[in-house]
Amino acid sequence: MKKILIITSKLVQDHEFIYPFYRLKEEGYDVITCNSDNKQVLGYFGTKIPPKEEDKIIDVDKINVEDFDVLVLPGGVKSMEILRLNEKILEIIKAFFNKKKLIAATCSATMLLISSKIIKNKKVSGYYAWKDDIINAGGVFVDKPCVIDENLITSPHYKYVGDWMKGLISKIN
Repeated sequence: MKKILIITSKLVQDHEFIYPFYRLKEEGYDVITCNSDNKQVLGYFGTKIPPKEEDKIIDVDKINVEDFDVLVLPGGVKSMEILRLNEKILEIIKAFFNKKKLIAATCSATMLLISSKIIKNKKVSGYYAWKDDIINAGGVFVDKPCVIDENLITSPHYKYVGDWMKGLISKIN
């Protein structure tokens, strides 16, 4: 069974966590959440993240990249303000990238890819306000619902979560 890690925090954009969380479980994958508080938190619109207290949560210090097949990074500007300051999380993202494991990021989560310094010469989508940031980090901004460049699967907005997950699942299988 494929193991999927979702790294997030309080104030995540609720749709960008909930849809992949349940969609990937529906595919039969083992989905584990890491959030900066190491307990159930609330998304920007008040959704419990993860939804049930019995859902699997892992502490950032206990993450072994070798244990996971895929990394999912939901967005949310307030969440990114928290996560981008955590060097351990940035190291984990870079380790997934260097091991050529799949990384799926949407909307503002592109900022985590930038802070991890992994988008140089990569085709990347992300929230439209981050276009200059993507370009300045050496990435190639692509305005499409889902952009796949080797092990990176990116999307610009939660209105495209279906396209984003379809792209990710096509790469997992």
